[in-house]
Amino acid sequence: MAEKNILHMVTPTKHLSPFDVNMAFDAGYDAVLTYTNVTLDEVTGLVQDAIFSRPPKVGARTGMFFGGKNATLALDMLAKAKKALVPPFGISFFADPAGSFTTAAAMVACVEKVLKDRKKRDLKGLKVAVFGATGVVGYAAAVIAALEGSNVTLVGYDGIKRVSDSAKEIKTRFNVDVRAADGSDDGKKSVIMAETEAAWCAGRAGVPILSTVQLAAAKQLLIAADVNVVPPAGVEGLDMQANGVEFTPHGALGLGPLAIGNIKYKTEFGLFQKMIAATKPVQFDFREAFAVARELNG
Repeated sequence: MAEKNILHMVTPTKHLSPFDVNMAFDAGYDAVLTYTNVTLDEVTGLVQDAIFSRPPKVGARTGMFFGGKNATLALDMLAKAKKALVPPFGISFFADPAGSFTTAAAMVACVEKVLKDRKKRDLKGLKVAVFGATGVVGYAAAVIAALEGSNVTLVGYDGIKRVSDSAKEIKTRFNVDVRAADGSDDGKKSVIMAETEAAWCAGRAGVPILSTVQLAAAKQLLIAADVNVVPPAGVEGLDMQANGVEFTPHGALGLGPLAIGNIKYKTEFGLFQKMIAATKPVQFDFREAFAVARELNG
């Protein structure tokens, strides 16, 4: 009898995301088990329980997913899980807290695609301002862009301290430099936008971030992207389905949340399918998510 594909879904929060559970089942897992309120110290025991219950030759038929709402904690759980492995036993891992890694990957890949097709630009050297940068999506998008050579600024809606701390953490974890800027009022955001070529809005759902006045004044802006699907939009005047349409007086292009969400959905679904199809254990985070999102964008 063929071994079942089993996915253990772990989160430090009270509930696991129904979105992720649905995705895992639809991608083809035979069984999906959820573990909530999990601490970092408990990861080792869960991993070793999972690997020792099946022979090494079917290790790839077992997977562990790390959710939650904290990007760095999910990465720490993934690192802890890797250290818990005892060769030749192994299982596959996938970290995607709050869907942030796949959402960020989709946003950056969609921006890259539109800029290449319409502006003959790529990510290298691109001046990026990330609004909502201390959230899970903004954090991951900033890291992806910085690793691709963009000049990234983390914009703090509540001052500069938290984004400065995030910038230091990104440098420590990934050895890339990002800037921090205070975007706590409209005037400060306008100053940031004057030097920005790509504005990425990854703030809380239903929170407006950039106004049409700020967008119209941003003469260097090439593209603005928004991942917020809950009205009002993060980017005022941007259609939810926009996929590279001009929407400012200076010809900046817009990427709406539904265009990004289409690639995000396919990216997460695709990574689950890669786990199921793997003949040897695999390990995924935002880097693998970006590779898949890029591939989906052609």
